[in-house]
Amino acid sequence: MAESKGRVTGVGGVFLRARDPKALTDWYHQHLGLPVSDYGTTFLWTDEVPKGTGMTTWSAFADNTDYFGTGSRQAVMINYRVDDLDALLEKLRTAKVAVDPHREDYSYGRFAWITDPEGNKVELWQPIAKSE
Repeated sequence: MAESKGRVTGVGGVFLRARDPKALTDWYHQHLGLPVSDYGTTFLWTDEVPKGTGMTTWSAFADNTDYFGTGSRQAVMINYRVDDLDALLEKLRTAKVAVDPHREDYSYGRFAWITDPEGNKVELWQPIAKSE
């Protein structure tokens, strides 16, 4: 079947509303290692770690979901792929970042959650490489 034209092929950007955009950008750089430029952060699919895990999921949730946090005004939650969930969580705890104690493990990866300084719940995902 021929590939159709005029369709979404992936996520092109993530944009957050912030009271202090520079401070929030600096926080993500300091604690999650996002590289920062004048325009924010750019991820290239060549950076997938481990190889074969470079994917992005899009999903809609019910407006009354607690998945983004209970009582939250948050309309969007970002999921970041990470290379070593345990090491990152330890680094975040040491830096006094709010780390949710809840964890979830699945055949496709491990999940944890943190809260950024603007109160946004953020999901961290360490994908598991598929066996060849």
